[in-house]
Amino acid sequence: MAINQFNIRVYGLLIDDGQVLVTDEFRLGIFMTKFPGGGLQFGEGTIDCLKREFREELGIPIEIESHFYTTDFFQPTTLLPSDMQLFNIYYFVTTPKPYTFQTTEVRNQIPPVDGAQCFRWVRIMDLHEDDFTFPIDKYLIHRLQKHFLNHD
Repeated sequence: MAINQFNIRVYGLLIDDGQVLVTDEFRLGIFMTKFPGGGLQFGEGTIDCLKREFREELGIPIEIESHFYTTDFFQPTTLLPSDMQLFNIYYFVTTPKPYTFQTTEVRNQIPPVDGAQCFRWVRIMDLHEDDFTFPIDKYLIHRLQKHFLNHD
């Protein structure tokens, strides 16, 4: 089947003390680990999308610090019923402290119910591609670690 649609996803990298916030979710019948964020809606800009996603998922306002990465290689969707070309856009984000959202230290500490979600902090240098579900996130981990090695 020919791919004739785009799927644009926007994600926030919330960093604190060498750690990044990740989300564990149960969707499409599987547990998945990814960065907070989600799909761009028609008529929405990428920054508005990310602010909306953080309000919906974490109940917090965010500010965009800077763009970090946009997919620069061909990646088809892997779990959706129709074939689409996937683009992920990642921004560094901030939010006021103290944080008002709850986190856990246990991966997938959620029931296997569609839409279940929890958040946890992971040390950037402890991130491993096998811990993430999607190919672009796996690729991003190496870029993120290299970025922090060069900025410490």
